[in-house]
Amino acid sequence: MTTLEVPLLKNLADMDLDTALETQGGRFDVNCVNWPSEFPYAPLCAGRIARTEDSLVVDFRVSGMDLRAQNLQDNGTQWEDSCVEFFVQDPSGKCYYNFETNPRGKVLAACGPNRNERVKRPASEMEEIVRLVTPEEIVESEGGIRAWRVTLLIPFELIGVDPDNLPASLRANFYKCGDCTPHPHFLSWSPIGTPHPDFHCPEYFGELLLK
Repeated sequence: MTTLEVPLLKNLADMDLDTALETQGGRFDVNCVNWPSEFPYAPLCAGRIARTEDSLVVDFRVSGMDLRAQNLQDNGTQWEDSCVEFFVQDPSGKCYYNFETNPRGKVLAACGPNRNERVKRPASEMEEIVRLVTPEEIVESEGGIRAWRVTLLIPFELIGVDPDNLPASLRANFYKCGDCTPHPHFLSWSPIGTPHPDFHCPEYFGELLLK
């Protein structure tokens, strides 16, 4: 099983979040091309993950062809855009949560036991997800190389975790996709063994070790 340590960020009062992530965060690479015959394109996608006392901090950094960012509101069809995704299982094992984000920082967030039974998070919960995006002004393009970054601060309570009683680990996966971009792609951190693209597969999640 793919594993990754999630450290507690220290001395945040004395340094900015970027520096804390760069020096303390656990690095992940979203580079598994699980369906190479159908979708061989693989943009660069990596990031860092860490935690505060009450939130997960998930930082994605992307560079690749084409930039699509047509979803201007939360809970849209973010996966059709240039998109990064973080899926994590509830510690109870009864459901998992998906957070799908485009370059504008617009997020699709839902929960449920499988692909078909998803419940989108209400606006009051969406407002609790902090999103930091670079660059702030997004210019869509076909062709050419574009770099962008999204950092999410996701409160533990939004993924069924008591911040005062953290589990030792969480099952999760990181993804990069762009279903409606000129070069569709479907990459993952932890490998997926399905015959066709499918990110809704908790059985292929890796393990995040909370430190």
